[in-house]
Amino acid sequence: MGRAQIEVIPCKICGDKSSGIHYGVITCEGCKGFFRRSQHGKLIYSCSQQQSCHIDRSSRNRCQHCRLQKCLALGMSREAVKFGRMSKKQRDLLQAEMQPHLIPFSADTQGDMIDLPSSSELPAPFVSVSWTGHGKWDTACSARPCPGPRTHPLVQNCHPEKLQTETVSRKSYLRDHQPYLEHLRLNTFQRLPPSIQSPECYGSPNFSSCIILDRLNSAVELDLLMQNVVCAHQETCKFHQESLQMRRWEAFSPAEIQSFQQKTLDEMWERCVCQINEAIQYIVEFAKRLNGFLELNPNDQIVLLKAGAMELLLIRMSRAFNCYNSTIYFEGKYAPLELFQSLGCNDLISAMFDLCHSLCALNLSEHEMAVFSSIILLDPSQPWLQEKEKVERLHVKLELSFRQMLRRTRRESILCKLPQKGRLLSICQLHMEKLNIFRQMYPGIAWERFPPLYQELFVSETENP
Repeated sequence: MGRAQIEVIPCKICGDKSSGIHYGVITCEGCKGFFRRSQHGKLIYSCSQQQSCHIDRSSRNRCQHCRLQKCLALGMSREAVKFGRMSKKQRDLLQAEMQPHLIPFSADTQGDMIDLPSSSELPAPFVSVSWTGHGKWDTACSARPCPGPRTHPLVQNCHPEKLQTETVSRKSYLRDHQPYLEHLRLNTFQRLPPSIQSPECYGSPNFSSCIILDRLNSAVELDLLMQNVVCAHQETCKFHQESLQMRRWEAFSPAEIQSFQQKTLDEMWERCVCQINEAIQYIVEFAKRLNGFLELNPNDQIVLLKAGAMELLLIRMSRAFNCYNSTIYFEGKYAPLELFQSLGCNDLISAMFDLCHSLCALNLSEHEMAVFSSIILLDPSQPWLQEKEKVERLHVKLELSFRQMLRRTRRESILCKLPQKGRLLSICQLHMEKLNIFRQMYPGIAWERFPPLYQELFVSETENP
């Protein structure tokens, strides 16, 4: 592919017009120069916004720290700056090494391209979905189905009303990144070790329980997987991190807080459930965009979503948490813990706030949060999986991709600080306990007022009264 063809693809860092492949990634001249300068001397950048700034053409000069982290996460090579351009011999060796990985990968995906609808084509966010009791799912209306016969209706009919960016099909994604993959530097990617270390270091999920693939995945394939996950995450977050940062001081007034505290228990539950339901719609869309998820057994898709949706919600909540004054974004403003007093779940809300504090302290980037979330979702240890090996293979690839990304950005130390699986599970179980208590106090309300998705994931585990 020639230089003119490459320049059609925008800069992977900021979205500006690209000028070619620089240090292993298609970038503009500005990001090329920035990365080169960042590697000279012992420059140390800092971020005043919890290391989660959104980097684009207009904001790229505001935070050098986050710009550099994005360069590294997308594969720009420190070695390329240090050692200069590749010789023709090196380039030929690189292409020869990559060819066996690129051809099978393209062949596997060519017949399985899924073009998801754009936001303008999305139907109403939900249809009524119910279990008939005879091994089939019954839907009340004909929303546009996702391609493929192996998609569960709960996944098939779930679309958030607003997506932040135009949906990208896997076909166009592979096509756009082809020149990038064909010109990666040999020194940028290194083979990963044949074993996963320190099971105590990472408890969510436990690395020691994972099997290693028969043959080690190439770093190029892992890099492509990481970019797919990050793209899926960015497309399915209701608010960009920069937008949340701008609103962080828009807090509820004391009078507004008092008004919420005076609401009835059932009214407050209904409002919170609506917020949870909307967030989980985006999580379902995130799952659908992960390479390999829609190819899983329909039963396994539901098992993973039922088990992991609330855990992903807890992780994503930290994006909307202001750790400086312990408030969380709720219905358009930032709310303190006491606003939820009338909910009757003080221990649950406190546990959720504490988890958000812990995650904020890690300063996870959007890339790190995206891949970490995918690892939590695709958990092969979940019971009732029918094709556990398929889930396990996806899970291991994501773990390897996560470690590769952290090694590039020199952030491997966060592995032992990520929340333990048990902590996430305990909060999810507490949520179910509170829901059961609410249903005993207000029988029928959960079926009459709660949205269909929330019912299917949480309420349908007990019989309809």
